[in-house]
Amino acid sequence: VHPNVSQGCQGGCATCSDYNGCLSCKPRLFFVLERIGMKQIGVCLSSCPSGYYGTRYPDINKCAKCKADCDTCFTRNFCTKCKSGFYLYSGKCLEKCPDGLEANNHTMECTSIVHCETSEWSPWSPCMKKGKTCGFKRGNEVRVREIVQHPSARGNPCPATSESRKCIVQRKRCQKEGKGKKNREEKRKNSNKDESKETRQESKGRAARRQNREQRENNNKTQPKKRKSPNKEQDLASVDTAH
Repeated sequence: VHPNVSQGCQGGCATCSDYNGCLSCKPRLFFVLERIGMKQIGVCLSSCPSGYYGTRYPDINKCAKCKADCDTCFTRNFCTKCKSGFYLYSGKCLEKCPDGLEANNHTMECTSIVHCETSEWSPWSPCMKKGKTCGFKRGNEVRVREIVQHPSARGNPCPATSESRKCIVQRKRCQKEGKGKKNREEKRKNSNKDESKETRQESKGRAARRQNREQRENNNKTQPKKRKSPNKEQDLASVDTAH
C-alpha cells in the first residue's frame, strides 16, 4: 500500500491513496477490489456487483467472490443465480438435475416434474346421428372431460379428453320442418283473415249507422211543417159570429 493516505477522498471512500484507490469506506458501503490490468483498485459501493456477496463486520463491510459457477449468491455456499450452462437447485449450481426433477430452461432451475391432471367425465350426451336426435335407430353418444393441470416437459402426457360410443334409441320420426313451417303460415293467414273479417264487419256497421243518421236528417228536412191550431178564445169568437 502506498504510504500517501488521504482523508479527502471521493466516491464513498473514507481513506484512500493515489496508487490503491479506496482503503476504507464510509458507513454502510461495501469495500471491493477491482482488477485493472496487473493491479487491484479498491472501490466503495452501496451493493456488491454480480458474482460477489456482501459480508458486514464491525470495522468494515466487504464484498467477497461467489463460486465460479454462481452469477449471484447470498453466501459463498448458497447461490441464488447460476451462470449459463448450470441449473440452480437448493443454492447450488448443477450441470444436471437430480432424479425426480427436471431442468427448466426458462428459469434455469431444477423443478419438480408435473404430470397431467383431468377432471371427471361429463354425463353421456343424447344419442345423435348427423346432428339429429330422431329419424334413426343407431347413433352415437359422447362424453368429455377438461384438463385441469398441463404436464411439464417430463410429465405424463394428457389422455384423450373425449369419448364416443354407439347407442340405440327408440326409432321416431322427425317433424318435417317444411310442414311445420307451412302450418305456422296457415295459422298466421287464418288469423289475418279473421282480423280482416272483423275489421270489415265493423266498417260495415259504422257505414250503416252513418247512412241511417243521414236518412233521418233528410226526412226531417223534406217533411212539411204542421200549422198551429188557433187558441180557444179565437174559436169561440168565430162560433158566436156565425150565430
